[in-house]
Amino acid sequence: MSVLILADEHDPSADRMVLALNERGAEVNRIDTGWFPAQLNVSARLRGGRWTGHLTTPARTIDLEDIHAVWYRSPRPYQFPDSLNSAEEQHAHMEGKYGLGGVLMSLPALWVNHPGRIAGAAYKPYQLAVASRCGLSVKDTLVTNSADSVRVFAAEARTVAKMFGAISIVEGGQREFAHTSPLDAADLADLRGIQVTAHQFQHWACKEHEARMFVVGDEITTAGIYSHTASAYIDWRTGYGTNTYRLIDAPAGVIDAVRRLMAELRLNYGALDFVIGPDGEWTFLEINAGGQFGWIEDETGAPITDQLADMLVKGASSEQHRGVPRVGRPRAGTRRPAA
Repeated sequence: MSVLILADEHDPSADRMVLALNERGAEVNRIDTGWFPAQLNVSARLRGGRWTGHLTTPARTIDLEDIHAVWYRSPRPYQFPDSLNSAEEQHAHMEGKYGLGGVLMSLPALWVNHPGRIAGAAYKPYQLAVASRCGLSVKDTLVTNSADSVRVFAAEARTVAKMFGAISIVEGGQREFAHTSPLDAADLADLRGIQVTAHQFQHWACKEHEARMFVVGDEITTAGIYSHTASAYIDWRTGYGTNTYRLIDAPAGVIDAVRRLMAELRLNYGALDFVIGPDGEWTFLEINAGGQFGWIEDETGAPITDQLADMLVKGASSEQHRGVPRVGRPRAGTRRPAA
């Protein structure tokens, strides 16, 4: 029985996971999907309702039937030969996605998380609606490409603009960021370009501090995030060098609602962001099914890698074979003093 890690070969969080799994005596196989097809081969045959065969790299051969758990850790896209033209590359990528990707997705293993579940949870309007139905507090949100709708919405309350997907793009060799930003009078007076695509706007949640919650199966660990600059107060991601962090306990009602959300989204791991108001109310912002945790571990001693390693070593139960997380009795999870 083995654990398969799908990750960038230069990912330090995956490096930590390999060490943690080795300490537990697990057989670990790590693959960078960017190796396909030059350094990664697949030979799979359907027998008795499951795929048998091997994944092969220059260093090892991995038996598909031996894989009992998979950690899907932001693997790289396939890398095809430069000799292919754009049409050929597009065709090769599509065939690789549905061929190799389809074989992997069908493995009857514990997935953390299954790519299909990650893809579904990535739709922010969907996750906001599910979170609200599960009992989490969610601020009024507008999705639109209409300038008039934005002005009506912003007249009701202080409003911020947020991205649906990645907060950065690479243009002209430079990475440009688009963090959460408040709308002011100048923004509302000039909304040119909004008609080009969908945009997300949300009423501002009054903030004392923020929190990132990590859910690993039944375990929940929460870190408070305390900003010390004006920009980080709006979006804490602008203040990695100045923020401070400490482990905190989330209210029981929030934990119960989060467990319902995880079950609804069928995720075994999630990183959730919250705003905590001066009155103590927790407002849900988003869930990232592949959210980062390494820097929180470094700052607080949070045991996320250990929790994930324990889950992967244990492997899949009959429910987790179907991609359904265990939803047990609510527990606050492991809490350790700040480092």
